[in-house]
Parts: sequence; C-alpha cells; structure tokens
Amino acid sequence: MISVPRRHWFRCLAVLLYGAPLFVATPFAAQAEDSAFHLGWFRDSDFHELDSKYLFGSFTRGASVGEEGERAIEPDTRASFGKRGGQYAATLTELELEYSPTKFLQLEIGPTISYYDIRGVPGLNDRNAGVINGVSATVRSLLIERGHSPFEVTLSIEPEWHNFDETNGETVSNYALETKIEADAELIKNRLFYAFNLLYEPEGTITGANPTAWDPESIFGVSSALAFQVIPNVVIGADVWYLRHYEGVALNSFSGDAVYVGPTFYWKIGPKTLVSASWEAQVAGREIDGISPLNLADFSRQRARLLFEFEF
Repeated sequence: MISVPRRHWFRCLAVLLYGAPLFVATPFAAQAEDSAFHLGWFRDSDFHELDSKYLFGSFTRGASVGEEGERAIEPDTRASFGKRGGQYAATLTELELEYSPTKFLQLEIGPTISYYDIRGVPGLNDRNAGVINGVSATVRSLLIERGHSPFEVTLSIEPEWHNFDETNGETVSNYALETKIEADAELIKNRLFYAFNLLYEPEGTITGANPTAWDPESIFGVSSALAFQVIPNVVIGADVWYLRHYEGVALNSFSGDAVYVGPTFYWKIGPKTLVSASWEAQVAGREIDGISPLNLADFSRQRARLLFEFEF
C-alpha cells in the first residue's frame, strides 16, 4: 500500500478549496454563452435559473433564500456510517417548515427524529432504536445579493436542542448553534456553479443527573463545491469538506480533524418539488494521540444527506 505524506493531503485540499473556481472559470469565461455546452438536443435556452440553496447537495449550501412569501415542508435526513469497529449507523431527520417573509430572510423550524443501529463498536453501547430527539430552527439572512457582487452571500444560524446524543444515542441535554457563511457564484450562466461555506458550531452537553456536568465542544469547517446542470433541472457535482474538532466552545483545545470528499445530486422534479442528496467519505484525518490515517473518534467514516422540498 502506498503511503501518502500528510502534507500532500493538505496541498490537495488547498487546491480544491481555493483553486477550483479559478481553474474552471479561466478556460470558459470567454465562451459562457456559446454552444460549447450544448448537450445533445438541448439548447442553452433550455437551461433556466435554479434556486442555488440545494444545488450543491445538502452539506454545502448555496446562498439563495427564496422568493418573498415562499413556504415549504422539508424532510432533511443526515446519516453517519462507520466507526473504528463493529457496525455503526446513526441518522437525524429534521421535519422542517420553511418560510421566506422577505427576499432577504428565510426561517425554518421543526422537530427532529433519530435512529441508531450500533453493534460491537468499541466505547459505545449497543443500540437499535428510533426516538423523537428534539427541535431545530434556522434563520438565514441574505447579506450580499448577486449583481452587486460576483458572489451571493448568506448568514445562516441554526440553534438545536437534542434529548439524545447524536453519536451514541444516550439520554442527554444537548444544545448547539450551527453558524455558517454560505456563498455561491454562477461561473457559466445557468450551467456551472461554485459554492463556499464557512462553519462554526459550538455545542454543550449535559449528561446524567448532575446539571453542572457540562461537556463543551466545537467544530470549525470549510467547504468547496462545484455543480453542473447536465440536463434541464438535473445538477450533479462534487463537494469537499475540511472539519476540525475542539474541546471547548471557543475552539479551545484541538482534538482532531477530517477531510470528506464525495458526489452531489440535485433534481428539480417539478415547479414546487425537488430532491437534493450528498454522499461523502472521509479520505484523510487524524486524532490527537492516534495513529490511524482517519479520525473515527470525532467523526464517522462516511456520511450522507438526503433532502426533499415540497412548496405549498
């Protein structure tokens, strides 16, 4: 087996995060409107503008907040697979009601449901159960509109409360505040898109009967994604995430990191219905005091996300 030095992983990561849009945009900028991107019998005019929020799968998100007055129901499922040994699968589904009161603001709220299938994983109790796990809400505010800048930029804040630990299913009181800067750009009109996300998520967990037994932690992350509309209303792409885990809510003590890479899919099924999906595998990572080339203490071996949107 060929051993790849860690420094090469981070060089590759830097290219993916910061070089992708330049690499793609340079050869095509001068011919954004010509026929080079015709696909079979489709013309450029067949490819219409799409809302960018879910174009890049569901882990990396575009900046769109929808049109004023839009309402939708969104079942959004995140799944984690694989730990150091045994069998591990955990899912968290958010059943969200989404509403855009203005073209600059989007609100989401709904209950969460979890399912655990854990057997023989070192350090975790066996568990096979589904539970109602709390509630989450999201406030998304459009900071920069496309047209005023090459990028559209949105601030997303998502407070969450869970009654069961997302990783092991133990009864807890968990509070998290996922904060994201979501940005995207249209490299070729209605065809090729780029997105960039910046993530900071502090959280704290109370375990057992002692309300002072507070376990704080935080995650910092950065992502980069490309998406291409291959046929009208169908978009495929690729996504890369770099995540760092810390003990303490203020990125106090670094405990490990991970790099995820995987494909994305988006399908605008009808005027008011869409599906968006992502699957990613951890291709590099490290644990403090660990010798494995992956970080399976703080993160899973694979993760996936599947979202449906039904406007009404």
